[in-house]
Amino acid sequence: MKYVTTMPSPVGTLSIVADDDALVAIRWETESGDRTVDDIAECDPTAHPVLAAAVEQLTEYFAGTRTEFDLPLSADGTAFQRQAWDELGRIPFGETITYGEQAVRLGDRNKMRAVGAANGKNPIPIVVPCHRVVGADGKLTGFAGGIENKAWLLDHEFRIRAGGTGQVP
Repeated sequence: MKYVTTMPSPVGTLSIVADDDALVAIRWETESGDRTVDDIAECDPTAHPVLAAAVEQLTEYFAGTRTEFDLPLSADGTAFQRQAWDELGRIPFGETITYGEQAVRLGDRNKMRAVGAANGKNPIPIVVPCHRVVGADGKLTGFAGGIENKAWLLDHEFRIRAGGTGQVP
């Protein structure tokens, strides 16, 4: 069984999904299709420790007081997808890398398209920061939550890292 709660955020309403032990997905309000999760029960986040922690940490992230997440994660994917997602977790807050750099880190520069596809299937965006990967020319490309939200997340992190406030002016 999966449990879900929603929370408002600067990038829209997020649906946060957990199983009994870990965070399994964060979905965008505009999202549909292959990243949906079946067998879900609505849940008050205060009644579920993983959901409560996720809402708290995401709230802190959006407020600019958290730069790293400490949540149990359980992302369902292929071995390659999980490797790609693990690598995403190594990209420091407020920094970006290219798909090519991520492919090199995974051992094969020629797999940059496969890396892009894996990142596109990332079920736990923001916490597993696929928004920190950009095109070879530095342009923002592909993001399940929309390019505008990718830009917002990166601007937010750059602002915090530069010593600014997380609050939108």
